[in-house]
Amino acid sequence: MKDEKAVVVFSGGQDSTTCLFWALKQFKEVVAVTFNYNQRHSLEIDVAKSITEELGIKHHILDMSLLNQLAPNALTRADIEIEHKDGELPSTFVPGRNLLFLSFATILANQIGARHIVTGVCETDFSGYPDCRDAFVKSCNVTLNLALDKPFVIHTPLMWINKAETWKFADDLGVLDFIREKTLTCYNGIIAEGCGECPACKLRKNGLDDYLLEKGVVDK
Repeated sequence: MKDEKAVVVFSGGQDSTTCLFWALKQFKEVVAVTFNYNQRHSLEIDVAKSITEELGIKHHILDMSLLNQLAPNALTRADIEIEHKDGELPSTFVPGRNLLFLSFATILANQIGARHIVTGVCETDFSGYPDCRDAFVKSCNVTLNLALDKPFVIHTPLMWINKAETWKFADDLGVLDFIREKTLTCYNGIIAEGCGECPACKLRKNGLDDYLLEKGVVDK
């Protein structure tokens, strides 16, 4: 893979930024793609721009506003509360999001001569989102290859690891502090440590605390 090109589905959050750094070590050339679907925390687009500019990576921002119209939920509507009731999908689930993202990322890859697509989806800490599952990604990969008649490969470096292991992964890549300080995971649009209250912030912090404890480091 060292001589090949990859497209990273990039939101500027913890997981996709970790995957971006992973891709930079795996491929000769890396391109990032961010999707603007008028998301609630639109600051993530600015964060994605900032990170790619700092790393000198070509960055595409694609208009996906139609998704906002079709999928009213807590990430596309400010008047819908962020919640997760037992037996139901979280209100932050955006139906079809990863299906569309992977499809358009692959179309972009086809256009620029890339064969690899990288995404930060994870089945271990996936909040019940059905389009983060390994079976979905593999199925999508087969369908896209058939649709475009080319052997694309969708990579999911985080698929089988939890948040503590994701932090370790970032640390092993030498970018733990970068991920902590410059990414946006918070559903309320607060960079770095976030609001501390939303599900994304709690998952991120619990994972970091577990990793630092395992590492024997006392957090600041």
